[in-house]
Amino acid sequence: MTLSLDTAPEIEAIQVAHLRKMPIHRKLALVNQMYQSVHTLALAGLKQRYPDETFVQHQRRLADLVLGEDLASQVYGPILENKLCP
Repeated sequence: MTLSLDTAPEIEAIQVAHLRKMPIHRKLALVNQMYQSVHTLALAGLKQRYPDETFVQHQRRLADLVLGEDLASQVYGPILENKLCP
């Protein structure tokens, strides 16, 4: 069984072996890089879907994606409409 449909099992075995040998600080750095990439892509998608909104509104919508709408609303309050934001 492979973890990825588009990777040959032999190549995947090499990748897994390298990951297992990798020091924890390097693994954490990779996770951080992946998180930053996902964050950047999500924010870019929000900016494309809501081009007239402010930075604060985009950040609030990102909180919806990360935390879920209910928790984001409890923590940050509702998303402000453009007419209320400068």
